[in-house]
Amino acid sequence: MTSHWCDFQNADVIMNIGSNSAENHPVSSKWIHKAHERGAKWIVVDPRYTRTAEQADIYCPIRSGTDIAFYGGLYNYIIENDLWQHEYVLNYTNASYLLDPEYEFDPATGFFSGWDEEAGKYSNHSWHYQVESETVWDTSEGGDYAWAVAEGVPEFTPPVVQHPKRDMTLQDPLCVFQQFKKHYSRYDMDTVCSICGMDKETLELVYSTYASTGQPGKAGAVLYALGQTQHTYGAQNTRAMSVLQLLLGNIGVPGGGLNALRGEPNVQGATDMGMLVNEHPAYLKWANTTDRSSLRKWLESQTYSDGYYTNKPKFLISSLKEWFGENATVENDYGYDWWPKVPTSPDFTMMSTFELMDQGVIKGYFNWGMNPCHSAPNAGFVRRSMAKLDWLVVADQVATESATFWKAPDMNPEEIDTTVYFLPCALIYEKPGIILNSGRWMQYRNKAVEPWDMAKPDYEMCDLIWREVCRLYEEEGGANPDPILKTKWDYYVDGKIDPRPVAWALNGYRVAGTECNTTSAAPKTDLLPGYGDLKADGSTACAMWIYSGFWSNNDAPLDAAEQPIGRRDNSDASGIGLNSTWAYAWPNNRRILYNRASADMAGKPWNPEKVLVEWTGDKWNLVDAADFVAAKNGKPVPPNDKAFFMLWEQNGRLESYGMADGPLPEHYEPFETPVESNPLNGALNSPCMQFARNESTRKGDSAEYPIVATTYSVTEMWQTGGQSRMCPALVEAMPSQFVEISEELAAEKGIEKGDKVRVFNNRGSVVVDAMVTKRIKPLTVHGETQHLVGLTHHYSWAGVFGTGDTVNDLTPNVGDPNSFTPEYKAFLVDIEKA
Repeated sequence: MTSHWCDFQNADVIMNIGSNSAENHPVSSKWIHKAHERGAKWIVVDPRYTRTAEQADIYCPIRSGTDIAFYGGLYNYIIENDLWQHEYVLNYTNASYLLDPEYEFDPATGFFSGWDEEAGKYSNHSWHYQVESETVWDTSEGGDYAWAVAEGVPEFTPPVVQHPKRDMTLQDPLCVFQQFKKHYSRYDMDTVCSICGMDKETLELVYSTYASTGQPGKAGAVLYALGQTQHTYGAQNTRAMSVLQLLLGNIGVPGGGLNALRGEPNVQGATDMGMLVNEHPAYLKWANTTDRSSLRKWLESQTYSDGYYTNKPKFLISSLKEWFGENATVENDYGYDWWPKVPTSPDFTMMSTFELMDQGVIKGYFNWGMNPCHSAPNAGFVRRSMAKLDWLVVADQVATESATFWKAPDMNPEEIDTTVYFLPCALIYEKPGIILNSGRWMQYRNKAVEPWDMAKPDYEMCDLIWREVCRLYEEEGGANPDPILKTKWDYYVDGKIDPRPVAWALNGYRVAGTECNTTSAAPKTDLLPGYGDLKADGSTACAMWIYSGFWSNNDAPLDAAEQPIGRRDNSDASGIGLNSTWAYAWPNNRRILYNRASADMAGKPWNPEKVLVEWTGDKWNLVDAADFVAAKNGKPVPPNDKAFFMLWEQNGRLESYGMADGPLPEHYEPFETPVESNPLNGALNSPCMQFARNESTRKGDSAEYPIVATTYSVTEMWQTGGQSRMCPALVEAMPSQFVEISEELAAEKGIEKGDKVRVFNNRGSVVVDAMVTKRIKPLTVHGETQHLVGLTHHYSWAGVFGTGDTVNDLTPNVGDPNSFTPEYKAFLVDIEKA
C-alpha cells in the first residue's frame, strides 16, 4: 500500500475496484467520506451493487475476471484523448526507454516474445532495454561503493550499471510508450464492453472521470482488495493498477496511490515477514538451489546495479548476523550455507502441498493460524489429502475444520489414520506484540487479559518446540545439527520468551553494543536509528531492514511506550493527514511512498496546497520522510528524475520484465470461463497459470456449468468464521450463508427468496439459502446474456453455531504464476432448487 487510509481524504477521485469498503473495511469509509464531502468523485467497479456502490457517485458493473480488459480500455482512452500526465510519464517512468529489437506481442496467438513451449514459461530476455553505455561501481577508497570491498564484507562481483537508450521525444517505435500505445489500441470501448458486460455510456463516464486525475495537481486513489488479487492473473491485475496510476501521475502524491485494503489486522505484517516459500523477510529472496545457492551467487544475482537496492548486501548480511549471531562469520559466509535452499522441484507453495500430500510425499504438516479445510480452494480435495498424512499439528483458538477434518460430512473416520495434535493458541487480546495496519503503521498491542485455560501465545509454543528440538539434537545427535544448534535464539527477559527482544532483532543493532537474553531491567543495547546504518561487514544485525527505526530508543529498550512505535500524538503538522507522530510507518516513518513524484522536475509540488516534499532552492523541505536521496555526505541533492529509487532504473515501469506472465498486462479469461473465445488475442486462458493441468482441479465446462460465481465476505463474519461463528449474537445477525442471485436468474430457475438451493460443479456441491436481489443483474457478454452469482464463504460444518456446507469445495485450485494466489473470484457453477 503506497499511502494510508487517512490519505484518502486528499483524493479528487476514488475508485473502489475489487474492494468493498463499506462492508469489508468499514473504517476506511470514514476517510473516503471525508474526500466525498469535499467534492471528490467516487467510483465503484464491481460485479455486485454493494453497499459501497450505493454510496458512490458512479457504479459500473463488470463480469468477474475481466479487470485487465477494463484497465486496457482505460489506458487506450487516456492516450487517445491525451489525458496522461506528460511531465511525470516522460521523466518518472520508463516510457522513453527503448526495448530490445526482438520485443514483440502477437495478437493472433496471445503470446509475447520469449515463449518457450517445451518449458511452458517465458524467457524475459527480449523484454529488457537497449543499452546506451555501461559503468562500474567505484569501490576505491572514498568511492560510493567502497563499503563493498571493506574488511568483513564477503567477496562478490559488483553489478555493472547499464544505462538504457532513451528517446525523450517518445517517437521511436521501440520506445516503451509507443509499444504500450500500440498494445492497448486493440482495447476500444466497444470491445471492452462486450468482454466486461457494462454499457458504453457508463464505461465512458468512469473513464472520463478517473482520467481527469491526470491533470497536474489532481489525485486519484485506487482502492483494491481480494477482488483483484484472487485470480490466475492477480499479480497482473495489481500491475495494471500500478500502470494506470503511473500513467496519470497518481503514485507518490497526496490522495493518490495504489491502496490494498487488508482483510484482517496483521496481513501487512505477515506479508512483510515473507510468509511465502520463496520469500525471505523484508522482501528479499530466500536461498534456493540455482542462482541463490551460495552467498556469492545471492549477492551477485540480487544486488541491484543502481538505486537503493545496491544496499542488499547490507540487508542480507545483517539478517544472517541476527539469524546465527556470533556463529556467523565472514569465513563461513555468515552461515548462509546453514539456511535451507528452496528447490526448483517439487513446488512447496500452498496448493502444491496438498498435491504432495495426496501423492504421499508430505507425511506431516504444521497448520498454524490457517484453516485450509475451509479456506483453501477445492477444499474437499484438501480434506482428502490431509487424510493421507501420518500426523497433523493445528495451532488455533477453536477447533476448526482443519483441526477436525475427519468429521466432515464427506469423510469416513474409520478410514483415516492421521494423528492430529491441537495446540490452543491465545487470542489477539491475550498476548502482547507488534501489529501492522494497511497503511504500514506499526503499533504495539498490549495484553488485555490472560490466555484462556491452556492456550499460549504463538511465540511461546514456538519456543517450547524449538527448545525440545535443540535438546534432542544435543542429547541424541542427528543430521545437519549446525543449522539448528548454531541458530541465535536469545529472545528472553527473565528467562521467558518475550516479543521485546524480538523487536530489537527486527529493528537492528550494533552487534558489539548489545546483549540479549537479558535478566536486567536496563539491558545493554545499541539499537540503530534506521536502515541507513546497516553494514555488510558483520558489525550490525537486523532481521527486518524495512522496519529499522521503529524500536530505536536505547534509554528504554523494554518499554514499548517509549519507542517510536508507541507514539500516540494525534496532532498533524502536515495539515494533510500524514499523522507522522502517531505510531511508526515503515520504511523510515514514511507515510506516502515514492513521494519525490509529488513534485515536478524542479522540485515544486504539483499541488502547492498539499506538500510532501519541496525544493527550496538550496535544500529539500521534507513534510514527509524522503523516499529518495535528499542529501548525500551531508549536502542536499538537487532535484533529478530519480523518483523511484527502489528500482535500478529509478523510474517507474509501464513495461516490466519482472513478471512471469508478460511484460504488459494482457486480458485472458479465467481458468473456467463462460465464453469460447477471446476477442483481444488468440489465447483464451493465460498460458502461465499454475496447476491447471493437475487432475484434482477438475475443470468445468460452460455447457454444464454456465453461471459465473464469485465469493465474498460479510461484515458480521470474519474469515473462516472460527471465532465469529462461536458468538451467538453475530450468528443471529447473519444466521447462514447464502447465494446472491438476480431476479432474472431466480425466475429462470424457479427459485424464490429464502429457498434452499444447490450450487454445484465438478469439484463439489453445497446447499445454501437463496438471496434473490436487484444487486446483481445479468450482463450482456459477446451479445449473450450472462448470469453471475455471489457466494458468502464463512460457514462450514465445524463449530457450534452457524454451521453449513463449505463453499470453497467449489473454487478451483489453480493459481497466479507470480504469487500462486488461488482463483476464488471467477469460476463456473450451476444452481437448482434443493
